[in-house]
Amino acid sequence: MNPMDALIASRTVIPVLTISRASDAVLLARALVRGGIHILEVTLRTPAAAEAVALIQAEVPEATVALGTVMTEADVALAHRLNVGLSFSPGATPALLKAARDARITLIPGIQTASDLMMAAELGYHVVKFFPAMPAGGLAALKALAAPFPQTRFCPTGGIDEFSATQWLALPCVFAVGGSWLATPQDIEQGNWAAIEQKAGRIKNLLSSRAL
Repeated sequence: MNPMDALIASRTVIPVLTISRASDAVLLARALVRGGIHILEVTLRTPAAAEAVALIQAEVPEATVALGTVMTEADVALAHRLNVGLSFSPGATPALLKAARDARITLIPGIQTASDLMMAAELGYHVVKFFPAMPAGGLAALKALAAPFPQTRFCPTGGIDEFSATQWLALPCVFAVGGSWLATPQDIEQGNWAAIEQKAGRIKNLLSSRAL
């Protein structure tokens, strides 16, 4: 099963991780994996991101590392060099989508409008990130947006928390949700690994009990 098919089948929550110190990466990834969360998005929002990805790949083989905040052709090249299975972007431009396609990296671009979806579909992208999910109108907005695009699958991210994640995953068009609440920058900075593991375990158990 390729990374995209595995992700769509997972019906999971993907932690969106902003790592300021590469030395935190392995302890963070192990805490999330112990809690039952195995797909981890490391954002390109700090200088430590690339090193953090490489460390997790080398030392936490149970984790599937995705690269987040991919926005430029240089970011696409970095994703290719790091050999990540998945990449996420907050938005979508023709240049970015073409660069990802040419580099043969698995990119999930961010969309917010029907025009975004039509442009992505023209370039062969039918798995997308709905971002920022809550400011863009929440559940009602995604339901309305998804209706004319039955072939598209969505990963809503932005403003989703532990209490609303299952509501989003109950939508047939949603294959995963992204969120920073599982491991906030403050949690990571303070080394709250036990708390992160507990949050991961709670959401994993909740998803299992709901049989989403």
